[in-house]
Amino acid sequence: MAQTEEWGKPVERRGRLTAVLVLATLISGFGSSFQYGYNVAVVNSPSPFMQQFYNATYMERYGAPMEGTLLTLLWSLTVSMYPLGGFFGSLMVAPLVNKLGRKGTLLFNNIFSIVPAVMMGVSEIAKSYEIIIVARFIVGICAGLSSNVVPMYIGELAPKNLRGALGIIPQLFITIGILSAQVLGIRNILGNSTGWTLMLGLTSIPALVELLLLPFFPESPRYMLIQRGDEKTALRALQRLRGREDVDAELSEMRLEDQSEKAEGRLSVLSLLSQRSLRWQLISIVVMNMGQQLSGVNAIYYYADSIYASAGVKQDVIQYVTVGTGAVNVFMTIAAVFIVEAVGRRVLLLCGFGICCGACVLLTVALNFQESVTWMSYGSIACVIIYVIGHAIGPSPIPTVVTTEMFRQSARPAAFMVAGSVHWLSNFTVGLVFPFLERGLGSYSFIIFAFICLVTLIYIWLVVPETKNKTFLENCQMFAKRNKVEIKLGDGDLPLTEGKESLEDAARVTAF
Repeated sequence: MAQTEEWGKPVERRGRLTAVLVLATLISGFGSSFQYGYNVAVVNSPSPFMQQFYNATYMERYGAPMEGTLLTLLWSLTVSMYPLGGFFGSLMVAPLVNKLGRKGTLLFNNIFSIVPAVMMGVSEIAKSYEIIIVARFIVGICAGLSSNVVPMYIGELAPKNLRGALGIIPQLFITIGILSAQVLGIRNILGNSTGWTLMLGLTSIPALVELLLLPFFPESPRYMLIQRGDEKTALRALQRLRGREDVDAELSEMRLEDQSEKAEGRLSVLSLLSQRSLRWQLISIVVMNMGQQLSGVNAIYYYADSIYASAGVKQDVIQYVTVGTGAVNVFMTIAAVFIVEAVGRRVLLLCGFGICCGACVLLTVALNFQESVTWMSYGSIACVIIYVIGHAIGPSPIPTVVTTEMFRQSARPAAFMVAGSVHWLSNFTVGLVFPFLERGLGSYSFIIFAFICLVTLIYIWLVVPETKNKTFLENCQMFAKRNKVEIKLGDGDLPLTEGKESLEDAARVTAF
């Protein structure tokens, strides 16, 4: 075992990509995150045909056409049940990952994908639009779980020097899922009166792939060592993931984290909210997740067609413009994978929210002048694309990476539960409120999104530190001064506190 001359501790070797690490990342990303993105966009293109089905089913049952207000209500439920299910899925994160593990939860979660896929696939035969609405809620539960558990799983598998790049892979699969739904939604493919049920049912394929392949890959070594106390299994998993026998340095870091948390035990959401040592980390993930969703990104995805129509794009061209926007989103997320370890998380967040803020302001101007200036409709499309670029490099992928890195093992499940709940409630709010904003404020509704982007940017600038290439304990230490506690990262270091905290509270912060 290699040792340093000064300290006599194992030398930490730089992590590298191995086949096991790459495949575990890709399978969990495709099997879970892909579905999230796919189901965000899957109802956009076939919506006219689905609404025709709703109306025809109602007429067959009651002998009269459905009233416009009822159809609008049912369609709003179809769209909004998905993020509402996501919220309830997020509430299940902490208990499931603590009980079943990260990998076990992902395998269990496939139930919430396969069952609703079958339900949506047979809805036309069953002549029931209620089945679709219920299935959208269930598949939302799947998305709520996967959007939190996949980044947690991958973040705990990855070495610290690759954690950012691999942590963006779930978001990359979300964007690929969105693009796949947009491509399949083209009228000549499945976005028509005969293909929309198949299109809805295809969400089961990634789940089946994950169900078959993920069992062959290791559970999170951190979960096995720190939460299960199974050091042998953790060691074997770590050796497989790193592709070498010598993993002593990383294992020692896990043991150190384990020792620091023994006084705390497993944190529930309520105990997380009361932890002084985690106060600003918690505020930060709430602000970033609210900023991510309330910045208007889902207004663009859910209502992209109407935005392009208001921008003057011809009806038969809109579907191809939407696909082009999805392709830009994928490309920029791939770019983020390659630059996140070089430029850091903080820079991408600041640049991303800054670009989104500017794009929203310019989009408002373009939409207001497009009737008087003929070329301004193209400016509106350019603003949407610029917005997508900005969101893809920072606000979309980085918050889950930072959430993984800001918290230690005992607090991470509860932290993801809080972050996920905020994420999905904000998502649900935008889907519900944006049509009314658009009706009441018109193009000026995007000024609200610009303001939210600006506020989030200022908060990140003032509060959120850079977390790249640091251990989980080191990231906790960076927040210690703001939380008015002091965390020592060394054997024999005694915890110190500022203010009037008791020694018992201090030991709970850092019990090494």
